[in-house]
Amino acid sequence: MKCARAGLPRETETAGEFLKHAYSIRAERALAAREGRNPKLAQLLNTWGGVTIAYRRRLIDAPSYTLNHEEVALALEEGIRFAESLTPQEVELDQYGHAAALHLKAASGDPVRMPAKSILVAAGTQPNTVLGREDERNVFLDGKWFQAVGEDGNPVKPERVAKPAQVSVLMSIRQDGRGISFFGDLHPSFAGNVVKAMASAKQGYPVVSRLLARKTPSAPQAAELLKKLNYELRAVVKDVIRLTPNIVEVIAQAPTAARAFQPGQFYRLQNYESLAPSVNGTVLGMEGLALTGASVDREKGLLSTIVLEMGGSSDLCALLKPGEPMILMGPTGTPTETPSHETALLIGGGLGNAVLFSIGQQLRAQGSRTVYFAGYKKIIDRYKVEEIEKAADIVVWCCDEAPGFTPGRVQDKAFVGNIVEAILAYGRGDFAPGADALPAEQAEADISLHSVDRLVVIGSDAMMGAVARARHTVLAPYLKPDHQAIGSINSPMQCMMKEICAQCLQLHKDPVTGEETVVFSCFNQDQQLDRVDWGNLRTRLSQNGVQEKLTKQWIDRCLRQLGVRPEPQPVA
Repeated sequence: MKCARAGLPRETETAGEFLKHAYSIRAERALAAREGRNPKLAQLLNTWGGVTIAYRRRLIDAPSYTLNHEEVALALEEGIRFAESLTPQEVELDQYGHAAALHLKAASGDPVRMPAKSILVAAGTQPNTVLGREDERNVFLDGKWFQAVGEDGNPVKPERVAKPAQVSVLMSIRQDGRGISFFGDLHPSFAGNVVKAMASAKQGYPVVSRLLARKTPSAPQAAELLKKLNYELRAVVKDVIRLTPNIVEVIAQAPTAARAFQPGQFYRLQNYESLAPSVNGTVLGMEGLALTGASVDREKGLLSTIVLEMGGSSDLCALLKPGEPMILMGPTGTPTETPSHETALLIGGGLGNAVLFSIGQQLRAQGSRTVYFAGYKKIIDRYKVEEIEKAADIVVWCCDEAPGFTPGRVQDKAFVGNIVEAILAYGRGDFAPGADALPAEQAEADISLHSVDRLVVIGSDAMMGAVARARHTVLAPYLKPDHQAIGSINSPMQCMMKEICAQCLQLHKDPVTGEETVVFSCFNQDQQLDRVDWGNLRTRLSQNGVQEKLTKQWIDRCLRQLGVRPEPQPVA
């Protein structure tokens, strides 16, 4: 298999297990059809380990049982097992560093070992009140919840029951009569499960309707409002431009999203499944992609995102057509700090260079100086050269492939090798006029690494980790001891709505005390390099490697059938 030749035996083993299970399911379906019965898939799953819920208390104490016992009954019908009075102690790892078993302690104190290859932790929920920090003029907090107000705008205390006598789903009413509402897990009356969240919508929509009725527009006003909302909020594809053999630029017409963008923020992009092409039963719908805003045209309402085609959904971006409606959420994440009158060292690897366009340009607009190391594996990988030049006083073009790049400006430089080696050469003065034949007066314009106040590093986790370590070793003699260093951490992401789904959690370790904490990367992707646990990041990025590689191969097969991918060439 391909992954075996690539030197990843753990992936070969996992893929083989997937295939074995798939053949067993196929055989059971065929046998059931011959015998005229339903397939016994639950029993088959149980032979592979099945699904067990390990709970610290008894089943009758569980909120799922006390609040909505039908959920429990249906789960048991599907073959899910429930193990009571077990407290998790430790996860046992196999030779690949993957989960092999969960060690627990029973109520009696006896140890219990439960084989497990996938362990999901239900850590409880907390209301997400990020909006209270981002819009303090209109949103207020009442303890851990949003402050609820009645329809008269005065604060109220919602009942902690799913059928309150007085439904209060407004968190604020502005002076112009417009308001903000909140439902589901955000609300003290309806938090806890999906059924209560649905109840919040059913009971709360009349409150919203009454508030809207206070400002009923005329027919022409309503038509004009609808037209404006469609233009402002319904994103459409403006253009798709291929920049390199594996990088495309997607330009969206999304006026509100473009105006709100600040350097360093990103968007969640997706196509509509109902509009996606289909190939032999495979609907080419994307998962949500986290894409950084490379540039915006606020006047025209355009924003540009850069996509690296690295498998599955990202490969499908090339199929987007001008005028096609698209799902675009954002901007989200925290803007990158761009202080004035500092010296910044920008370090970009591959696609990370797209993120640094706007950051570098904003730093220069603020009066800061920037030295930009732009790194690429191959000569053909470079794109948007003018945008990078606008972002930097000095650019050092780095490429692993000889002969490298030719600088387009007199102050810029080029280096063949990796980016840490390039920074080291710059610090040693290897690019001085005597070495690269620049005019002597140019030496005065060079920016010394000793003057750098902050590093902004964006690229692969391997590149960012290498820079993080080099700052304390080979690069230490050339940098200020008190410089700041941040990286844009590319954790796996799902909802991208700031501190909700926890898919983007990143482990941090205090460099002095060793204390461990976790942060939500989609809330603030810019994190101190010295605190990031790079091993944890690599593990999380590779945890779905087999599925991602299989998906890429299947999507590429579909794209070849559509005629937008060349047929693979035989290996010599």
